[in-house]
Amino acid sequence: MFKEKKLLSNDEWREKLTADEFNICRCSATEAPFSGKYVNEKRIGYYHCRCCEQLLFDSSTKYDSGSGWPSFWQCYAPEMITEIVDESLAMRRVEVTCSACDAHLGHVFEDGPEPTGLRYCINSAALKFEEKV
Repeated sequence: MFKEKKLLSNDEWREKLTADEFNICRCSATEAPFSGKYVNEKRIGYYHCRCCEQLLFDSSTKYDSGSGWPSFWQCYAPEMITEIVDESLAMRRVEVTCSACDAHLGHVFEDGPEPTGLRYCINSAALKFEEKV
């Protein structure tokens, strides 16, 4: 389930990812709201890390938060992500990264639905969707 740590150089990541994916996953950028390909995704399946393909989220926990980014009320398993306090932009947020490759995924907020009350607000460019067949 948990993948071994995958650490590549920036040049190696640039070869593997598009420019947008690199900026989001490796430089902590954020895609524009409502622009990501998974914002309105309704198919049943799994969301993996775009960089290393570690399983991150199950579509059964995805919901429409109205925020403009794919939102989930729970990650697949706690060991799949790392949470880091982010005090940039004059606010306190919690950044979410992939535990296997340190890719920036997005942030988690405490304004989500039950049963967790969490909203994992994730960039589409940081994800790779696998439809369940």
